[in-house]
Amino acid sequence: MKFSKKKSTAAAVSALLACSVAVTGCSSDVHVKVSDYHFDTAGNMFAYAEFELSGEPLAESLGVDLDVLDAGKLDSPTAFDYAAGIESYEYSEEAMYEVVEKSGMGLHLVNGPAIAEQAKKSGVQNNELLATRFQHMAESVGQSADAIQQNMYPTFIEYAEGDPHYNQKVATEKFADGDNGTYIPTYQVDFASLRWNRDKMKKQLIPAAYGGTMLKQSLWAGDFLGNLHDAKTDEEVDASTAKSGPEGDQGLKLGVSSVDGMQGMILTDEVWNKLLYVRDNLFYNSSSKAIGALSQTAGGYLLHAVDVEENGDKDFANVKSLKVSDGRSLLQDQWLMLWPTSEFFGMTDQRTDNPNRNPAFARVFDGDPFPAAPAVNTDSDASNDIASTDPYTVAHDVLLAVFDNVKNRHWNEKDGTFVSESDGNKQGTQVDTFQAGYTIEALRMFERAIDGLPVGYASGDAAEGLKTEQGTAAKDMIVKQADFILKSLINKDGLALTGYDTEKGTASTDTSLKAQIGAIRGLTSAFLVTEDEKYRDAARKLYTAMDEKLWDKELKAYKTSGDEAKYDAFTAGGVSAVFRLALEHLKNTSGDSDSPKALDQSTIQDRYVSFFRQVINGPTLDEGMQASEFWDTGDVYKEGDESGNTDGDTVPQIQKGNGENGIAPILLPVEITK
Repeated sequence: MKFSKKKSTAAAVSALLACSVAVTGCSSDVHVKVSDYHFDTAGNMFAYAEFELSGEPLAESLGVDLDVLDAGKLDSPTAFDYAAGIESYEYSEEAMYEVVEKSGMGLHLVNGPAIAEQAKKSGVQNNELLATRFQHMAESVGQSADAIQQNMYPTFIEYAEGDPHYNQKVATEKFADGDNGTYIPTYQVDFASLRWNRDKMKKQLIPAAYGGTMLKQSLWAGDFLGNLHDAKTDEEVDASTAKSGPEGDQGLKLGVSSVDGMQGMILTDEVWNKLLYVRDNLFYNSSSKAIGALSQTAGGYLLHAVDVEENGDKDFANVKSLKVSDGRSLLQDQWLMLWPTSEFFGMTDQRTDNPNRNPAFARVFDGDPFPAAPAVNTDSDASNDIASTDPYTVAHDVLLAVFDNVKNRHWNEKDGTFVSESDGNKQGTQVDTFQAGYTIEALRMFERAIDGLPVGYASGDAAEGLKTEQGTAAKDMIVKQADFILKSLINKDGLALTGYDTEKGTASTDTSLKAQIGAIRGLTSAFLVTEDEKYRDAARKLYTAMDEKLWDKELKAYKTSGDEAKYDAFTAGGVSAVFRLALEHLKNTSGDSDSPKALDQSTIQDRYVSFFRQVINGPTLDEGMQASEFWDTGDVYKEGDESGNTDGDTVPQIQKGNGENGIAPILLPVEITK
């Protein structure tokens, strides 16, 4: 599917008009109180990936003209269009940049392995090489190097947790004039004041955290670099219409626009360095208790947690030493690495047998600005592959290693289900419905990537695949796991149970919102892979039961467990995903034998808006999961207005959020009470 991104956010800022809008809060007798102000990287990045997919891509698939969306016009054209196309999408983008460019929540890209390797070959310092590389990438997308944000802190791998409060006063003073009294604040172009406190970071490398971040990075990079643009007009150009040979000779540049293209370049550089570091440093051998290069640890896997001792460099933090703190293999870690690595592999894929390769991606990875893979690594003969540090080879190596671990340590062939953990040698016995359901989706993306089918926003597009051995194995596990959900994880009330014990051969008796999410996610993914209507029918029934039995009209939210309504980022992201799946695949059609009201498109959209306004935005400025917001969602800066809430909604500007200096625009856990 071709995705038409609306006008560049950088260009949109000065076009935002002053506006007066109604407060969007809900009933005053319901409270959505923040329960914890710590930042969980894995949950946030997962949730914002789902928010992204439930944002502009969803709105456009339902017929919304993205060009009519305006952050300054609340609930226009409709409340759903605004919540999806503006709030969900822009919250998602800004949170990613907070983590990978502004906060310092990890190790600086200047120390990334690919950067270090190139610097050594060139005989220059790492920071000199990175500066030169950024300039070259800017040239490849037609952006002036002067336009790159100052004091950026690009990360090549991210830490597990942190304190999202700003460590100093945010630079909100005027940098440049906008329209109608608005202005561009300094912090928008200079990120120096947006750092988090490094002393309060949990300096631990967890696959779900750096993998969840990579999911965000890969989805946005794929969007930003998925086409070309005219060098003079900055208008997007279909890459399939370009002639062979250098794009510059045709008046074209890489990326869908100069600004978005540059962000795509930076994100791609970050992911490449991340995967290279993961491959060569973080795979674990449970027998020798050693971590190291993937090539030296046959049967190695990504363990749950590695503690980082930094080298003390205040400007460019790097690793002094690594220490294993949890050697288990957790299913959540594995699927949150399998999914994003599949997305990135789909971008870098250079296999000569693959007829579905995006021609825009082919130009990005043709040697300039990113190195191409050795020819022997892209032919159909795996036996002649050689070691390499190029993006394709690195992604391929990590992708197959993670897939093998999912298959070897988490797949219970006898029962046909995934177990949640392994100690590295012995498989556990507990099945978690949420984790198993999302593993189906990760395997769906793996199968598409390894078989050469479109991924990213085009992951629903049909095409003829390569029918690889690994793809066939993934499909087999998908079908068996989906059948296990149908057979063993749904109770007499039509709700999904939270889990199953393979040793005892019994399911749990309790249900939860996350269990419904996992089951619906997994069954819908199985339907998309197999086109077997029994999985869609089952997902529709589960959605209807969830909506009838768990939705609380007074809370304007789903109960999460029993009478509780406690939301963390994983739960919020899952709800967003389920609404999207319902609108795209499960809603009532003329061909359905029954048409429950819960699956009418208008009902689903109403649920989406109510949930977003109540749980995400919250009923008041100090409530709700979204801690703060940026100008992308309409909270522009206006001279003489110190309210910190110029759009009049229930989400404050970053400097006016919780804490002495404000708080980053990320998700925090909440409890909803009457």
